[in-house]
Amino acid sequence: MSPSDRSRRPDLQLRSTLAGEAAAAAAEVETALTTPPDPRAAAFFDVDNTVMQGASIFHLARGLYRRRFFTTRDILGAAWKQAYFRVAGIEDPEHVADARNSALAFIAGHTVTELEELGEEIFDEAMAHRIWPGTRALAQMHLDQGQRVWLVTAAPIEIASLIARRLGLTGALGTVAEHVDGVYTGRLVGDMLHGPAKAVAVQALAEREGLDLSACSAYSDSANDLPMLSMVGDPCAINPDPKLRAHAREHGWRVHDYRTGRKAARMGMIGVSAAAGAALTASVVRRQARRLGR
Repeated sequence: MSPSDRSRRPDLQLRSTLAGEAAAAAAEVETALTTPPDPRAAAFFDVDNTVMQGASIFHLARGLYRRRFFTTRDILGAAWKQAYFRVAGIEDPEHVADARNSALAFIAGHTVTELEELGEEIFDEAMAHRIWPGTRALAQMHLDQGQRVWLVTAAPIEIASLIARRLGLTGALGTVAEHVDGVYTGRLVGDMLHGPAKAVAVQALAEREGLDLSACSAYSDSANDLPMLSMVGDPCAINPDPKLRAHAREHGWRVHDYRTGRKAARMGMIGVSAAAGAALTASVVRRQARRLGR
């Protein structure tokens, strides 16, 4: 590792901490104000490929594209960087910074109210039918046991909160986009809520809400979320990538796979060749954008 790489590592850690703290501070907790029957236990769910088929940020971006928020070139550039970061799990400082700077640039200049209102429409047309019934049942099980349930996702906090509200959950932790006087600047507060930042956010929320993490559960599809999964007493892999599946089996964690065998096999191939998987994802995005542009 070069000296410049070493100097960037603390900065990445700081941004992850800032992202986690910002997400926890922005969490929706209105429904948590009434003390639940089991006040020290809660469940935390990743969203993309855990609660919902596909990436929520892509469904959001596609819906906004159809409403002429940005150009085909904008969505292709952002989708490629986010897809590579998501699929390959790359932690190179320069790539992370690039992905971070492009993550929510497409909403710059638009208002918070505008995104929230359109988010409602986009959820109905592109997200509602992609919710995994099995995962939704798990979340409801925790609610029925008197526990609170939060989504924890790299998606913008506004769309994460919308999904949580539509599913009847307690609230959400998500990436916080900076806005001034109700208008987005295109910059993030801290970093994307990804990997270690999720663990920071969950820890901060647990301290604020008086949760006992050893009595809590966490669910995810990705090995990138091992920091969050490892901090609770009841971790569970949902539709896991190969690395997470292997880790879950080794440690005796619960595993639920709601995909068809064909799709699960394809996901395994992506895990074996991360770079090839990212290229495939970008190709799909390009075809989708061309189709939408007709």
